[in-house]
Amino acid sequence: MNTLSYQERRSAIETYFDRTAVKAWEQLTSTAPVGRIRASVRAGRDQMRSTLLNWLPADLSGRRILDAGCGTGAFAVEAALRGANVVAIDLSPKLVELARQRVPAKLGAAHGRGSIEFHSGDMLDPALGHFDHVVAMDSIIHYSTEDAVRALSTLAARTSTSVQFTFAPRTPFLAAMISLGRLLPRSDRAPWIEPMAEDKLALLMMQDTSLLHWQSGRTQRISSGFYKSQAMEWRRW
Repeated sequence: MNTLSYQERRSAIETYFDRTAVKAWEQLTSTAPVGRIRASVRAGRDQMRSTLLNWLPADLSGRRILDAGCGTGAFAVEAALRGANVVAIDLSPKLVELARQRVPAKLGAAHGRGSIEFHSGDMLDPALGHFDHVVAMDSIIHYSTEDAVRALSTLAARTSTSVQFTFAPRTPFLAAMISLGRLLPRSDRAPWIEPMAEDKLALLMMQDTSLLHWQSGRTQRISSGFYKSQAMEWRRW
C-alpha cells in the first residue's frame, strides 16, 4: 500500500476529526468519567503535555508559540497562563471552537497573562508568521516519516529557538494495535497512525538541508496503557 501524500492524509484527518471524533475528543479531554482504555490515553496525554511544557522556559512572557494541532486547547491554555502569546491551530473547526469555549476567564491581558489566537487550517501556513517555539503534540503521527520531517523542517524555518514534537515509536505492541484497528469497518476507523523508528527519523532530520543549524535535544517516551508516544526536541544553534 502506497503512503498517502501529506495533502491527502491531511484531508482524511480533517474529515475524521470534524465529522466523526469531536464528541469522543470532547469527552476524552474533559474530566468526565471514561472507560479504562480511554482513561489510560487521557493519563498518557496529560503526562506528555506536562513533559512538553516542562521543556519550555517557566516564564514565557513575550514568547510567541505555535501550538500545531491544538485539539481542544489544553496546551495552549497552559502556555498562555505562563505568559506566552500562543497561535493555536487545528484542522478541525469544531475542535477549535471547543477550544475557544474552554479558555478560562482568568486568561487575558487584564490579568497579566498571555494570549491565545485560534485558527482552523494547516499548521504549515506561512501566514501564521514566525515563532520562538513550535510544539506539535500528536499532530504528525498520521504522516509518513518523510512527510513528517518535511513538515517539521517547514516549521523550523520560521522558528528561532526550539521545535518540540511527538511521534508514535515503532514497537511490536503498537504495530499489533494498528493491525487490529485496520480490521474495523472503514466507517469506524480513525486515520491510521504511522509508527516511526527514532534512528531513521533523526537521520532524515540531520540530512535535511533546512535543518543545518538545528540539533537534537531531549527525548522522552510516554507509555500509559493504550497511549504510546515519544517526544523529541530540536533546537537551533
